[in-house]
Amino acid sequence: MSEAPSPPPDDARTQWLLRYQAWLKLLARLEIDRRFQGKFSESDAVQQTLFEAWRCWERFQGDDEPARLAWLRQILAHQLAHLARHYGATQKRDARREQSLDQTLAQSAHRLGAFLAADQSTPSAIVLRDEQQLQLAKALDNLPADYREVLVLRNLEELSHDDIAARMGRSVGAVRMLWLRALAALREEFLRNATSTESA
Repeated sequence: MSEAPSPPPDDARTQWLLRYQAWLKLLARLEIDRRFQGKFSESDAVQQTLFEAWRCWERFQGDDEPARLAWLRQILAHQLAHLARHYGATQKRDARREQSLDQTLAQSAHRLGAFLAADQSTPSAIVLRDEQQLQLAKALDNLPADYREVLVLRNLEELSHDDIAARMGRSVGAVRMLWLRALAALREEFLRNATSTESA
C-alpha cells in the first residue's frame, strides 16, 4: 500500500487536502441527522474539517493513507458533533457521541468501498484501495444532483425503491429508471477520473 504524500506547507498543503473534499462531503451527507438538514449542510462540516486538518497538520502521527483517512474521519466526527450541539441547543460535549460518529463514519466509508466492489464484474477478486474511494466520491460529486441523490439513497443508505420514490416525489418506475441511468453515468465518470489520474 502506498504511503500518503507529504506536501509542503501552506498553499500546497491546502491543495493536497482538497483531494479529500468530495469523500468527506459524502460521508457527512450520510451522517447528518435529518432533523438538522436545512440548519447546516455537509459543506459546513467539511469546510471546518479541512480547516482543522490544515491547522493541526503537524500533530498527525500516521505515515500512510489509511491513517490519514482515519484522522480526517475523526476530525469530521468532531465537527458534526459540534454542529449538532450548536443547532440542538446543547453545549455539553459528549465524547461518546463523537466516538460513535467516528465509528458510523468508518462504516459509511466501508459501505462506499462495498458499493465500488458491487459495481464490478468480479467483486471478490477486487482489492479496494483508499484512492478508489476518493475517486468514487469525486465521481459521485460530479454527477447531476438527482443521479447523486438516487445513488446515495439506494446504494449507500440502502433504501427501497418505494422509499426513494416517496423521498424524491417520483413514481417507483421513474426511480428505477433514474437509478439505472445514474449507475451508468457513475461508471463512466469513475472510469474517466481513474484514466485521467493514471495518465497524470
